[in-house]
Amino acid sequence: MYNFVAKFGKILEICKQFAGNLVNSNGNVTRCGVVPKFSDLEVIALSITAEAFSIDSENYLFNRLNKECPNAIPNLITRRQFNQRRKKTRILGEEIRKAIAGKIDVGESMFCIDSKPLKVCQNARVNRCSMGKADIKQAPAWGYCASQNMRYYGYKLHALCGITGVIHSYDMTAANVHDIRYLKNVKWEYHDCTILGDKGYLSASVQQDLFETANITLEVPYRLNQKNRKEPSIAYKRFRKRIETVFSQLNDHLMMIRNYAKQPEGFLARMAAKVAAFTMLQYFNLINQKPIGQVKYALF
Repeated sequence: MYNFVAKFGKILEICKQFAGNLVNSNGNVTRCGVVPKFSDLEVIALSITAEAFSIDSENYLFNRLNKECPNAIPNLITRRQFNQRRKKTRILGEEIRKAIAGKIDVGESMFCIDSKPLKVCQNARVNRCSMGKADIKQAPAWGYCASQNMRYYGYKLHALCGITGVIHSYDMTAANVHDIRYLKNVKWEYHDCTILGDKGYLSASVQQDLFETANITLEVPYRLNQKNRKEPSIAYKRFRKRIETVFSQLNDHLMMIRNYAKQPEGFLARMAAKVAAFTMLQYFNLINQKPIGQVKYALF
């Protein structure tokens, strides 16, 4: 775990560098009340470091830290406090992640968009699942993933990444929300670019709206039975699978398909930490002059 602590220190310094005016001199978001000794930036850095090391169990993480290097991280909070504060610092962590992503990719004009199913439990356990019962607006729902021919209960991760593989923006919705809904947010954040999507984003009205509103060209492959069908462009064939590679890395190294959360707030916090860790590993590769896509080797 001493390697873990060393990487935690480096990730904390990067978080301080990109936090800017979002936090005060103590590394906390300014608020009333007692000033925590373990700062908000340290909570974010610890969460990112754990996910980067493929440690997604808080119980396992704190057991190892307390047994193997109990005094290595000063003012370390308890597991319960960490769980609560990670939810509260999710928005701050996302702002830092966006700043890091912008540092990696500057001036990209071509992006890939796709969605990924996020199960909260096995289908046989849905009736016993209590997630979202307190707030129906954040509750999971039944959905269907055509690419995997799978019906599942949970959420969807909608992501937009550059052709280099850096996730620029993402959102999570219930599984029954159509992929094309996410494009309504994209047109207010991006302009003068090309977005490559799969057949789930096929809509002539949406394509026209994106082009007229923000000069965004949405390239989607035609269906076999459509009139005036055209073959996908060379750029589409070359770069479209980039986001599928990103999703595979999130599943493989960051174990996004595994869930220990009991409520939507915890689930969102865990998913946000995984995406932030993915971006942080890419930044490590950038500053170490390695291919940014090799996230498994970023910490070595």
